[in-house]
Amino acid sequence: MEYGEEELVACCGSTRFAQQLAKASPFSSLQQAIAAARDIWFNKVDVHGWLQAFSAHPQIGQSPSPSAHSTSAQWSKGEQSTALATATTSSLQELYEWNARYREKFGFVFLICASGRSTDEILAELKKRYPNRPIVEFEIAAEEQMKITELRLAKLFSTKENVSSTGGDQFHQTASKKAEDRVSVIGGHLTATTVSDASVGKTNANPNPTRTRPPITTHVLDVSRGSPAAGIEVQLETWKGPEPRPLFGKSYTDGWAFLGSSTTNNDGRSGQLMSVVDDINPGIYRISFNTGKYCPSGFFPYVSIVFEIKETQKREHFHVPLLLSPFSFSTYRGS
Repeated sequence: MEYGEEELVACCGSTRFAQQLAKASPFSSLQQAIAAARDIWFNKVDVHGWLQAFSAHPQIGQSPSPSAHSTSAQWSKGEQSTALATATTSSLQELYEWNARYREKFGFVFLICASGRSTDEILAELKKRYPNRPIVEFEIAAEEQMKITELRLAKLFSTKENVSSTGGDQFHQTASKKAEDRVSVIGGHLTATTVSDASVGKTNANPNPTRTRPPITTHVLDVSRGSPAAGIEVQLETWKGPEPRPLFGKSYTDGWAFLGSSTTNNDGRSGQLMSVVDDINPGIYRISFNTGKYCPSGFFPYVSIVFEIKETQKREHFHVPLLLSPFSFSTYRGS
């Protein structure tokens, strides 16, 4: 699929982002396009580009401005449809007031991937994020923008598949239906961050936590099928070795301490991998997925993702999803 700059501005309002991604196309798959988009957004677009993208969004609960990109405006309405359908006069008024308060503090619109979220959910998230320091909130907003961009790239990818599938034969109709299904599934998984209780891990929870979920969560999406990956064994460990952190290229016979394990449910979500604690211990963590058992003919016998949580991040939430296919995988830090 080849993308033009005008199409990509509808996915993300940063002109630099659209220019860079258009130059990087064509892409052989949606997954390749998303990987390129993430690299450009986080590594090649500057602060001004981020702010330009933020400003392209209407305030949650309000209609896009008449000058907004037509496709972007149409997508914004669809993404906010659940919020508007669940809103009351009083909740809309409260959302308007908190939006104004947020913009006054941070200097940009409150940004959240609103698809599938009710007004009450959005308002609760706004209130939760409002106390953040500006630098922290700026990064969260950038992550939310990327979620929106990924969802819109999936829509654009689906539209192009439909256009290229003219002829109406059964194969093309099936391909179009699968593309639409992928958009629905990816959208749902990008916006949902609540861990299901259907599969319980092997840890004990804090009886009186402020958090309502463990600080580290995950889910697995099989992008080759466009569906959640059920039945994948997941294990979480923390580094307790003789050195402050594991070193690249060095083998260790021990050092990783087991925290918890679970198996993904039908929604691709693991159960509880660690205790529900207010402050997570800073350090190095490793989350591993038994991908070889899930896909014996695939390239990866297992996948491990190692990441660091710093002292200043101990009250943050770390959602570490895995987007998997037989011969590739990708991940990112969600919230």
